[in-house]
Amino acid sequence: MDNDLAFDVFSRQCPSRTTLEHATGRWGSLTIGALHEGSMRFNELRRRVDGVSEKMLSQTLHALERDGLVHREAQPTNPPRVDYELTDLGRAVAERLLGLIHLVEGRMPEVLAAREHYDTERETPAGQDTAGSQDTVRGAR
Repeated sequence: MDNDLAFDVFSRQCPSRTTLEHATGRWGSLTIGALHEGSMRFNELRRRVDGVSEKMLSQTLHALERDGLVHREAQPTNPPRVDYELTDLGRAVAERLLGLIHLVEGRMPEVLAAREHYDTERETPAGQDTAGSQDTVRGAR
């Protein structure tokens, strides 16, 4: 079987789906993006990935390490020092993720305008409950 066709992320049994989830989930993508900047210790990563809890960052790092995207190096010092860095595979994934991140950041004015338009179109007039909204009336026809 051709290696390009050996895995199919659209198949629920395919192990690539789990790796994709780890790499593209909120904490996974932010962790990979942060580590693209260079090797970091746990607390450095936690500060860089604003909002992640210690538990979630730990779980994320374990999953990314298991998938071969992150390398964990513990140094036998007192107190112990643990550094995290991307593997070659992790760097390749990070390059693609950062392309998406930069695209989204650069197009945020369009996103914000779209959100405002969406919200304005769906505003309920003061005093009217959502049962009388235009969408509900259309759906009843």
